Amino acid sequence: MLEQDDTFFASPNGRLKLRDQFEGGAELIFYRRADETGPKESFYVRVPVPDPHAMRALLELAHGQTGRVRKRRVLFLVGRTRIHLDTVEGLGEFLELEVVLQDGESAANGVAEAERIMTQLGVGPEQLIQGAYVDHL
Repeated sequence: MLEQDDTFFASPNGRLKLRDQFEGGAELIFYRRADETGPKESFYVRVPVPDPHAMRALLELAHGQTGRVRKRRVLFLVGRTRIHLDTVEGLGEFLELEVVLQDGESAANGVAEAERIMTQLGVGPEQLIQGAYVDHL
């Protein structure tokens, strides 16, 4: 089980978060993805952070904190798909699928794979939420 503490900061071109995984290390993550329901493509860049407390303080001063998400995550790998079972403080329990595409592979292939796994798990479109966890807190 992974313990994750995600702090979000103002970012005009996407989302910027500091993810502290405690013993698992910390990283700064910038990402862009559509805030819509259903499978969608995501672009991200991750950079290791050796001192998450100092980085959080610096980014709060520079950009302002826009939210914080604390969660426990259980991760399963099914082929190239990461299945996250998340318990999010203040929100509840969620399932998230992340299909890792090959360079040059179409997003449609990833969407088809995610939809196939959703069907196998009995997850219907009416159960999907829009946006990120931080948007619902």
